[in-house]
Amino acid sequence: MADQELFAQQAMEFMPALYSAALRMTRNPSDAEDLVQETYLKAFRSFGGFEQGTNLRAWLYRILTNTFINSYRSKKRRPTETELDEGEDLHLYRRLGGLEAVLASRSAEDELMDWFTDVEVKNALEALPENFRIPVLLADVEGFSYKEIAEMLDIPIGTVMSRLHRGRKSLQKQLYEFALSRGLTGRDTQPVLEDLEPSSTQPGSNLP
Repeated sequence: MADQELFAQQAMEFMPALYSAALRMTRNPSDAEDLVQETYLKAFRSFGGFEQGTNLRAWLYRILTNTFINSYRSKKRRPTETELDEGEDLHLYRRLGGLEAVLASRSAEDELMDWFTDVEVKNALEALPENFRIPVLLADVEGFSYKEIAEMLDIPIGTVMSRLHRGRKSLQKQLYEFALSRGLTGRDTQPVLEDLEPSSTQPGSNLP
């Protein structure tokens, strides 16, 4: 049986981060709480097989992600409106590595982030198809490597890279459309909008 004291000492410190990740996955506070509880129950039961000295955080996130994929996403529960009291969570959404990947320069990013609200960026991310949203969150919010994400999702690294690319391009498309809807078409903004303008090929939810 797993050592309860050792498990509590090592694993419980990750609970706030796991809840934040669960909330981004489920987009429902009640489901996020249930997902974290089930994750920790599974982790405790399997803790005896965890290899000490390896990446405990990645191990916990793998359990969280697999539990979400196998259970909670099938509920298809409509997300409830939730106030995020901490600015830190929205700050993560504003500074995603994925945003940097679709912008031409740091100065362009700075301009862009002045134009969009936190809610617009957050909504653009949450509107991504799930098979793109989860890899983007794991890579650009949680900071996991391609290899770690591939292990969590049980897919090839090449598929992770493909989904990240397509997810980021889809995010780029939504930000471009947000920009147009807000009338950001003046001379000063046009160069950045051209960088954001999506190509003719856009990702579809049925792609790998």
